[in-house]
Amino acid sequence: EFDEARNIDGASLDVQAALLRAQRSLPQDMTVPPSYRKVNPADAPVLLISLRSPSLAPSDLQDFAEHLISPTLSTIDGVAQVNVYGAKRYAVRVRVRPDALTARNIGLDELAGALRAANVNTPVGTLDGPRQMLTLQANRQLRNAAEFAELIVSNRGGNPVRLRDVAEVEDSLESIKTHGTLNGEPSITLAIQRQPGANTVRVVDAVRAALPALQAQMPQSVQMTPVNDRSISVREALHDVTLTLMGTIALVVLVIFLFLRRFVATVIPTLSLPVSLVGAVALLWGMAYSLDNISLLGLTLAVGLVVDDAIVMLENIIRHVEDGMPPFQAALRGSREVGFTIISISSSLVAVFIPIFFMPGVIGLLFHEFAVVVGLAIIVSAFVSLTLVPMLASRLLSDEAHKKQPGALVRSFERGFDATLAAYARTLDFALAHRGVVLLVALATFVATAWLLFVIPKGFFPEEDIGQITVSTEAAEDVSFPEMIRLQERVAAIMRADPNVAAVSSFNGGSGAQNNGRMFITLKPREQRQAMKQIIESLRRKVREVAGISVFMRPIQNLQLGGRPSKAQFQYILQSVKADE
Repeated sequence: EFDEARNIDGASLDVQAALLRAQRSLPQDMTVPPSYRKVNPADAPVLLISLRSPSLAPSDLQDFAEHLISPTLSTIDGVAQVNVYGAKRYAVRVRVRPDALTARNIGLDELAGALRAANVNTPVGTLDGPRQMLTLQANRQLRNAAEFAELIVSNRGGNPVRLRDVAEVEDSLESIKTHGTLNGEPSITLAIQRQPGANTVRVVDAVRAALPALQAQMPQSVQMTPVNDRSISVREALHDVTLTLMGTIALVVLVIFLFLRRFVATVIPTLSLPVSLVGAVALLWGMAYSLDNISLLGLTLAVGLVVDDAIVMLENIIRHVEDGMPPFQAALRGSREVGFTIISISSSLVAVFIPIFFMPGVIGLLFHEFAVVVGLAIIVSAFVSLTLVPMLASRLLSDEAHKKQPGALVRSFERGFDATLAAYARTLDFALAHRGVVLLVALATFVATAWLLFVIPKGFFPEEDIGQITVSTEAAEDVSFPEMIRLQERVAAIMRADPNVAAVSSFNGGSGAQNNGRMFITLKPREQRQAMKQIIESLRRKVREVAGISVFMRPIQNLQLGGRPSKAQFQYILQSVKADE
């Protein structure tokens, strides 16, 4: 396990070097050399693809999944691996009849040797040409049960004994202990996992773009259905943050207009706002950052900061214009007077985010980009306030504008502002006249704040509602595989019947234990369902009716911490150098 600050590419090089050093100690007859992938096993798949067909055999679907779809999708940039759930690999099963072997004096080792010898694919020679050498191979592999049944396993005394004489041979599956469904229908599911640091939306878009070409290479009866698309929640989150950013800009412009009370004076800081944000985004692009929830959150916060410098500069210039100075001269003098102040204010604001930039651990990794975004926006806004704002003020302001009679809207706002100022003056007079009371209130506020700091519930990150739930099931260790499937199907049926659920993918067997299962639940759009917590609590109450199986539900998060798969939100690992402890 590497430190969270370790670069994943550098860590992969270390792993590769360790594998190369260990190869000398590995057995020589290993058929597949050790390999590695850059993937977080605790991270949920970014996309599930379900394969179903009403006419094809499960083994045929498995061939398409394993030999066509999975290799193609694995080559897409950002895809770490493609796991196949509900695998149904084709195999030939040979059920030996011991009495028939004994009657013909054939041992099991002899029978196994005959099967191995008859099912090989080895080179038998080469053809040398002037420009190319071709290798000749004898493909003696048997392809189905009918061909295996005719195999001669013994030929003693001129009496050939075929495999069908001593065994039952049938077309079957490599493992009958695998099962997968989508909404109750048998299916094979491919789970696409992204590489650490890869863009979820970009990976999903690339995978979806490759699906039509893959569909064209399969029979029309094969239905390839994408489910559990995590890019949808990412797009929704980005859309929400974008709307928040636009609303913030609109509110800031409105407040500027209410206090400056002039259209032209409002236009100047309003123009500086998009220029500052666009400049910050351009610098982000040059530093290889992307626009995501963190960076957009930083831009939203920066909206209120970037206009401060422009307003300070503009107010000082307007003051000189109202004193009778020409706009051009007022811009020159006003910028000289507050230039150092703006630089000082911007420097102090940037200094606030420097500790966040160097913060260690997971929090530092997350908010590193946030600090960069806000810092860049403040620096760009200071530059804009010292250059663009004075130029616009010298061109747009008029020395006659302040002499005009204000309109009814401005006069009504002035009355409200004067009333607020008068109320503040009365409050200030009371505070100065009763200093002891004010100090006691301040002390009580400090004590209450400290008390609330300890009693308010705390958490690392708020739980997201992205509309997807991962489910782990577990039954008794001695449960049979058919019974495990029956129990899990009862649980899946209860979940499918819930009005908030859109789709349920269910898996049993494979590389996991026989008594374990896994499910992925896709919920309906947010406006058509309840909140995630309410749905999970409701489903937990319903599935308790199914005796003999434990169900663990956990909402899938866009931000997944840890490197181990878990049935719950928290993980506790016990370690000891002594096994008996």
